[in-house]
Amino acid sequence: MVKKSWLLMLLMAAFLAVAVAGCSGGESGETEEQPEEGSEEGTESESESEGESSEGESTEGESAAGDSNTLVYARGGDSTALDPITTTEGETFRVTENIFEGLVTFAEDSTEVVPSLAHDWEVSDDGLTYKFFLEEGVKFHDGTDFNAEDVVFNFERWMNGDAGQFPYFTMFGGFKGEDGAVIKSVEAVDDYTVEFKLNKPQATFLKNLSMSPFGMSSPEAIEEHGEDYTSNPVGTGPFKFVEWKPDQQIVLEKNGEYWRDGLPKLDKVIYTVIPDNTARLNALKNGEVDVVDGVNPSEVADIKENPDVKVLERPSMNIGYLGFTMGRDNPLQDVKVRKALSHAVPKKDLIDAFYYGQAEPATTYMPPSIAGYNDSLEGYEYDLEKAKQLLEEAGYGDGFEFDLWYMPVPRPYIPEGQKIAEVLRQSFAEIGVTANLQTIDWGTYIEKADAGDFDAFLLGWTGDNGDADNFLHTLLGIGSGSNYTDYENEEYNEMLLEAQRITDEQERIEIYKEAQEVVNEDAPWVPLVHSTPVVAVGSNIEGYVPHATGSEAVTNVEKNKFDLE
Repeated sequence: MVKKSWLLMLLMAAFLAVAVAGCSGGESGETEEQPEEGSEEGTESESESEGESSEGESTEGESAAGDSNTLVYARGGDSTALDPITTTEGETFRVTENIFEGLVTFAEDSTEVVPSLAHDWEVSDDGLTYKFFLEEGVKFHDGTDFNAEDVVFNFERWMNGDAGQFPYFTMFGGFKGEDGAVIKSVEAVDDYTVEFKLNKPQATFLKNLSMSPFGMSSPEAIEEHGEDYTSNPVGTGPFKFVEWKPDQQIVLEKNGEYWRDGLPKLDKVIYTVIPDNTARLNALKNGEVDVVDGVNPSEVADIKENPDVKVLERPSMNIGYLGFTMGRDNPLQDVKVRKALSHAVPKKDLIDAFYYGQAEPATTYMPPSIAGYNDSLEGYEYDLEKAKQLLEEAGYGDGFEFDLWYMPVPRPYIPEGQKIAEVLRQSFAEIGVTANLQTIDWGTYIEKADAGDFDAFLLGWTGDNGDADNFLHTLLGIGSGSNYTDYENEEYNEMLLEAQRITDEQERIEIYKEAQEVVNEDAPWVPLVHSTPVVAVGSNIEGYVPHATGSEAVTNVEKNKFDLE
């Protein structure tokens, strides 16, 4: 085991390295180590983004934040799409939750399924038929009426696609004609009744329907815009899309014909981009923006003392991880190598340095708040001697080299990607392994991770529906659109498919506990942390409730006019 003093020196070295890089105009060691093309694209994108958003927010943002009916929401990165079914990326859902609505949704403060566009539903005794009764008088933002045929249109669109087009539809086992497909048919019984026939029961069916990607789109808008629909979204939600200036801002305005009386309370919402965590928080303190996510854990104590700012904790339902991509030609394909690196990660010390107590070490592949969490798994303890021993056994006693990619934007589970990657690099160096740090702009990062282009990468996940399936199968199941490591284990996958079919909750819990033991032996990830994210809002903001899924509509949010005067 390494002495504590060594680790403190390591962390200080990381801080100094980042500070020097920041003062040298971006000519850091990490930038120099990137491939030429990646270096130019990543550096150029981030520079343009920071320059544009900073310039824009110093004028538009400050003015809008002073408007009693406009909410300015500052975030670390831009959305990658505005058609939520086409992506798995959280910054998209943060915006689209306000544009689209599904048949059902989650309660404001939990993952309990509650009515939305369907005011009621019935389920057959065998779990194979679901009948939904729709709200009447609902209109899409383009003025067309919402009815059962629109539900059929949306599901037929998704069912006839593939994982590349609609990655989240894999939550329903597959697409039309595939062996694992859960949904057999969707039919309009009458104008306001729609019936789903399933090929097999799915315990998570209602929870899956409640997720952000399954919001109803206007069929006419999809047909009108075609491939450009992702930049011209039309739903039934409380806010309508106005404009999108990439890497700067997305503007939404109040839906004046919203079907829920008296809502929304705001006239406009602006989602702006300020990549740096501290700069984003300063914009809030200066009154230039109203809400910021991705607050540095180190700054929480300070802002709690600021009377102009309120700190809101988002319920923890996430995991940050270091993923190893399967199928590439490198030593990481050897399970002993993956286990060796797992033993070389100082999780508790990363938490002390970068999370300031706002996280707990992860030992398995889902958070403790989810039913089915296996608390008997101890994971891979920090042990450099054990790591060296495993490398010797794998034939890599002299070490090896690989590329470690880190996220260019802050996320709740990885608030400071470069700093965390720097510590990992130095820790891996202690066992003779060289990790070349790389990054690139956020949109390309997600695309490359999905394509399997990275040796290893930092990423994470905030749960969509509060179910173990949404972690264990969604992130590591065969064919899942969010399985970025391309991990494949038939035994593990069959266990998860069985758990989807079983309705007895205790049986499902036992399967999930066993499945975690199976994947733990394969070590496709190093589970790092479960964080408690913090949202900061102006003291005049009322009705903002952070949701465990990481996405919430601002339908009930308002500004206290008295505080503004």
